Order: sequence, then C-alpha cells, then structure tokens
Amino acid sequence: MSLRLNVAANYASQLYATLIGILLIPLYLKWMGAEAYGLIAFFSMLQSWFIVLDLGLTLTIARESARYFGGALAPRDYRHLYRVLSLFFVMVALIGGGALVALAPIIAQRWLNLQQLPIQDIVVALQIMGACVAMRWMGGLYRGVATGAERFVWLGGFNALVATLRFAAVFASMALWGYTPKVFFLHQMAVAALELGILYAMARRLVPRPAASDPPIGWSFAPVAMRLRFSLTIAFTSAVWIFVTQIDKLILSGLLPLAEYGFFMVAVLVAGGITTATGPIGSALLPRLARLHAEGNHGEILRIYHRFAQLVSVVAGSLMVTLASCPESLLFAWTGDRELSRVAAPVLRLYAIGNGLLAMSAFPFYMQYARGNLRYHLIGNVGLIALLIPGIVFAALRFGGVGVGWVWMGMNVVYLFGWVAFVHGRLEPGLHVEWIQRNVLTIMVPTSLVGLVVAVLHHGEFLSRWTALVDFALVSTACIATACVASTEIRRHLPGTRFLRG
Repeated sequence: MSLRLNVAANYASQLYATLIGILLIPLYLKWMGAEAYGLIAFFSMLQSWFIVLDLGLTLTIARESARYFGGALAPRDYRHLYRVLSLFFVMVALIGGGALVALAPIIAQRWLNLQQLPIQDIVVALQIMGACVAMRWMGGLYRGVATGAERFVWLGGFNALVATLRFAAVFASMALWGYTPKVFFLHQMAVAALELGILYAMARRLVPRPAASDPPIGWSFAPVAMRLRFSLTIAFTSAVWIFVTQIDKLILSGLLPLAEYGFFMVAVLVAGGITTATGPIGSALLPRLARLHAEGNHGEILRIYHRFAQLVSVVAGSLMVTLASCPESLLFAWTGDRELSRVAAPVLRLYAIGNGLLAMSAFPFYMQYARGNLRYHLIGNVGLIALLIPGIVFAALRFGGVGVGWVWMGMNVVYLFGWVAFVHGRLEPGLHVEWIQRNVLTIMVPTSLVGLVVAVLHHGEFLSRWTALVDFALVSTACIATACVASTEIRRHLPGTRFLRG
C-alpha cells in the first residue's frame, strides 16, 4: 500500500470524524439541552485524561508491530510483547473503568454543578461513561497493532463508520427511547463494545499464530521492560501536553454549572480548530528536521524552519484573527442560538488568540525533537502547568469561563514572547528576533488590523443566520487574503504579486 494513500486515508477519516462531531453539536443542544451537552463534554474530557494511563504503550505496540511486519522482530517475541501488553491494558481498563463507576455518585453530587437533570440519572450516565471510556481505551492496543501493520485504509474507513455510529446514529436511538443522557450514553456503550470487538478481531488476524513446536511464551514482563524507556519518554511528554491542554476543562467541570460548562466547551471546541488545522504541518516537519539534523545540514534546517513557521503563521493567524474578530457571527450562523452565541463568544475570542499563539510556540519543540533532546520543552510545559492551575482556579471562581480564557491567552502570550525567546537563544543564538519578526509579527499584525477594521464595519445585530454567515465570510476572506499577501513564502506562489515579493 502506498504511503500517499495511507496518509490520505488517515487524514480523510480524521477530517470526517472531526467535522461530523462539530457539525452535529447544534442538534445536541436543541434536542437534549445545554446541561445534557455539558455532560457529553465532560465525557469527552474524561477520554482525554484516560490517555495519561497509556504510559506510551499504544505507540510502543504500533512501533513493535511495524518492526515485526518489517522483519526486524521475531514472531515469538512479538507475540510475547502483545500478550503482556494485553494483560496490562485489561487490568488498567478494569481498574480505571471500575473507579469511574464506583465514584459516579460522588462526582454527580460533589463535583458537577447540576441544576435541572436528576442526580440519579447523572449517576447512571457516569457509570455508563466508565464502561465506555474503558472499552474505547482498551481498543487503543488493537488499534496500535493495525497501525503498525499499516492498515491505514481499513482503519480510515472503520474510524469513519464508528464516528457515524457515535455522533449521527445516536439520534435514531434517542428518537425511539428519548432524548436523555441515559439513552445517549447507552448508545455510546453499544458502539464502544462493537468497536472493541471489531478491533480485537483485526488484531487477532494480524498477530502471528504460534507454531505447534513453539514453547510456551509465559507472562514475563521482560519484553516490556526492555522498551520501557521509549514508552515512558512518550508517556511523560503526552501527560504533560494533556495537563497543559485539558487542566482548564477539568477544573471548570467542577466549578461551573453544567449548562454553562457546555457553552464553554462549545467555544473551546471551535477554537481547537486552529490546533487541528496546524497539526498536520508539524507532523510533516518533524521527520524532515530529524533527517536534516542527522545529515548535518544546518543551513537547510534553518531555511525549512522559517518556511514552515510562515505557513503555520498564515494558517493559525488567519483563523485566530477571524475567530477573535467575529466569534458571535460564527456561533450564531452555526447554532442559531442567540444565548449560546452571546455567552460563548468572549470565551471563543480569548481561546482563539491563545491557540493561535500556541501553534507558533510549538516550533522550538520541533527543533528539540530533531536534536533528540526535549529538556527545554518539558521544563517549559511543567512551568506552564504550575502557573496555569492556580491561575485557572482563581479566574474561574471570580470570573467564570471568560476569566479562564484570559488566563489561557495571557499564558500563551508569555510563553511565546518569553519562554520561546529563551529556548531559541539556547538552541540557536541570534535566531529569535529574526524568526518572530519575519514569520509571526509581519503576518499576524496586519492580519489583526484588517480583521479588526472589517469586524467593526460589519458588526451589528444579526437578523438571521444567513446575515451572520455573510459577516463571518467577509471577515475570514479579508483575514486569509491579508495573511497570504503578508507572507513572503506565499507571495512567491501567488500570480500577479511580483511587485510585492521581497
């Protein structure tokens, strides 16, 4: 199977799953209510935190599967590793899922701020969540086997099917048995069980069968211990990233009323589109920088570093300014809910700015990854967490979700203009001033000015969702055009802009 087809299938399925999940949110709000959607958002947040328990082992089984199918790992050693990891995943699924089930009454009564939904219904929903999260996380092991075997086309189609069953088919279940959290999560549990069963069957097909003459492989932990350093490095990096990006959502789930938390999560989800849009660019950059570093081609590293920074700045900058300039236009055109648009717009504005700056702050990580040393990346993120937690708690208690948005934006401003400058100075003295002036300020400043002017000229009460959509389209078009023209890299490929090229 060609690499291009594998990559295309992977991105197509990710894009489909993301879009269907986002586009159907207005229907959840309409048929289930804001408080019930807040519970769904809490469920999504729990799944993200469960990744911390992975310890990097999903990526480990994917890596070792690739080595086995590439002929670098003996079948018996691969079966041994798969068997030990299966036991580990089952144990963690039972313990983690069981803990969520046992703690459901406490979470419902002492953590979540309910206003309308009955406590007993929430307890049942939380217990079902525990089973869902455990099964979906358990499927990560079998998904890793298929990934290592490069079954991306199959995985892409399967992921699209699962996303359809999870996000769209649930309306059929609720139409039959009621638009309640209990019905929603029972449907999710059924889909999770089906997903787990199919992934398990695929993994069974791919893992080699033992020959009649093979001795028993046992349950020794040695195969995992040999690869523990690789796993723990990934685990720590992933855990730190989850803390940075999810700690605000966890804290607010216990401080805000559940309906308000649902509105907050809608805004955060939309702002997260900036990270989703720029993620593939970073994924393409990492292996290129690592290869160039191995070749000792320092000049090409810096050239690529600047080029990709401009590309991310154009994408993240235009999205950031558009979302920050007219958040209410987008939310109302999308949901048709004036109350949600009014409440969530300030949060969306602040998170969009924070996420746009965060996309640029990732670049020192790419350089550290190429050099094989993530020390500054980990120190910076741990420091960010140490400041975020008390800041988020204080802001949430005093100012709610908007206060947390200010903290998120402020921390990312400090991180980009403070910590990134320090890391650049350590890794490549003299780089930072040119990098931020040429790749960030030159693009984001004019884009911000244009977005602000257009938003002010076209701002007003929207008579309909169509007028809101037109307002958003005008601002986004102006921002994208300005960002492209401001970028020297983009101008080289634009017809009719020879007089603008530097």
